[in-house]
Amino acid sequence: MTTAAVRTDLYPTRGVGEVVTPRQDPVVWSPPGTPGPIGQNDLTGFERDGFLTVEDLISDDEVALYRAELDRLIADPAVRADERSIIEPTSQDVRSVFEVHKLSEIFASLVRDERVVGRARQILGSDVYVHQSRINVKPGFGASGFYWHSDFETWHAEDGLPNMRTVSVSIALTENRDTNGGLMIMPGSHKSFLGCAGETPKDNYKKSLQMQDAGTPSDAALTRFADRHGIRLFTGRAGSATWFDCNCMHGSGDNITPYARSNVFIVFNSVDNAAEEPFAAPVPRPEFIGARDFTPVR
Repeated sequence: MTTAAVRTDLYPTRGVGEVVTPRQDPVVWSPPGTPGPIGQNDLTGFERDGFLTVEDLISDDEVALYRAELDRLIADPAVRADERSIIEPTSQDVRSVFEVHKLSEIFASLVRDERVVGRARQILGSDVYVHQSRINVKPGFGASGFYWHSDFETWHAEDGLPNMRTVSVSIALTENRDTNGGLMIMPGSHKSFLGCAGETPKDNYKKSLQMQDAGTPSDAALTRFADRHGIRLFTGRAGSATWFDCNCMHGSGDNITPYARSNVFIVFNSVDNAAEEPFAAPVPRPEFIGARDFTPVR
């Protein structure tokens, strides 16, 4: 008779109450002095704050190429009907399209671009694979935002990522203004994991991709985090990018301006941090949201 090994859960969540756990993992995994596109000062800032901005990651011509591809995808009836497309409940506009690096060779080439994947390898200290990719379309006049959350809380609870060895990049395809529902991050919040209260409903992803519910911190906890860390709003021209750690507390407001805010969003995970069984959900989310193909990006 054999006894199954007991998994160690470094970051408990979705229990009876909220629990704050100090981060158990490095932020920058590569040793100091490791060659890469990120300078040491920027790496130090990423370690401290949990994010890094790059003003001109891609050129204006490249922005035009990716914008045209975004427009093509969201106008395609077959893409709209695909389960990988998320529709705004009120306007019925396309909100997001997932797994775009598999739907589009143009976006696949962006994932392989050394300006992009090279930074991920440097931060995570290993080869990486795409845990998630999507285009976000935030048209003007009413596109809804995303409430405050840590991505890692969901990826740990529902996808089974064991450690904080994951980094995201949001590349702006339109201007990010201070009025059109831009990304907000609490600097330094990545050093504390906020385990949320409440069980994960069955097929939670179907609701959470439109409106976050399970895995949402309480107002009291968010107030403590904001009082401690402050809030940074990210603005920038099309072609700029924001890299941020998987455990940053972040969110975005509604866009009630006439000006769209669209971006391509890529999540890189270390090949040494491959997804396991979910830590706080009955079954893993679909693979187009949380990949189970751990092939390194080449």
